[in-house]
Amino acid sequence: MDKVSSFNPVKFMSDNAIVLLVLILAIVTGLTSKNFFTVRNFSNLVINMSPRFIIACGVSGCLITKGTDLSAGRQVGLSACLAAMMLQDIDYTARMLPWFPDIPWWLALIFVMIIMGIIGGINGCVIAFLKVPPFIATLGMQTIVYGACQIITNNQPMGGFKESYLKVALGSVLNVLPYLAIFAVVVGVYFWFLYNKTRHGKYMYAIGGNESAAQVAGVNVTATLIRIYLLAGMMYGLAGFLVGAKAGGASTATGFGYELEAIAACTIG
Repeated sequence: MDKVSSFNPVKFMSDNAIVLLVLILAIVTGLTSKNFFTVRNFSNLVINMSPRFIIACGVSGCLITKGTDLSAGRQVGLSACLAAMMLQDIDYTARMLPWFPDIPWWLALIFVMIIMGIIGGINGCVIAFLKVPPFIATLGMQTIVYGACQIITNNQPMGGFKESYLKVALGSVLNVLPYLAIFAVVVGVYFWFLYNKTRHGKYMYAIGGNESAAQVAGVNVTATLIRIYLLAGMMYGLAGFLVGAKAGGASTATGFGYELEAIAACTIG
């Protein structure tokens, strides 16, 4: 009864203003558009938002500690291109890596997440050890990653993706719940647990509140910052992998072949 009596609707609306505005917008759109409240449209929204949700989870740790990551979009683009290069069909004549062995999609995902985790770890080391402001450090990494993507892909479109890779974006459970949504839900649950139930999460909020006080209280600020940016990089790798599958799947569905424009992918953000 105490919780019910202490409920303040004004405070609730203030704390959840953005969520409420989005719900109102969705209701108004649904009432004015006959195709909005449909299973197909719901599926399209989930497919489009899932990679962005994963990117947001990765950036969230940086923001909680009063940092930022301007390289997020470029890292997603690079990971999309790397995944596409590794998962071209072995019989495709225009393979970007003709020497690369035929590997399953999940192994390519692991490779991509490790590579992007290393890049994120470098961001974290520059910020934690060299005390470079996150804005400057990640802005520099943004340029480096973009240049690396241009060199690796030679600005050439890629096609001939494996069917198993495309199904990651095109597949669904019972033709209702897309596989992309499952990735997003798993990531969301993991980050909720990490932020609310672990020591790492408490350290993050302590650093975000007052970094100097957190350090005096015994928080290993350096290690925590490195973990934050390393994990962010891995999330960009996962999101880029899914974006690559989605781009290849969309081009297939529209009948234009399996093409992923490298530079277009490298500007995702």
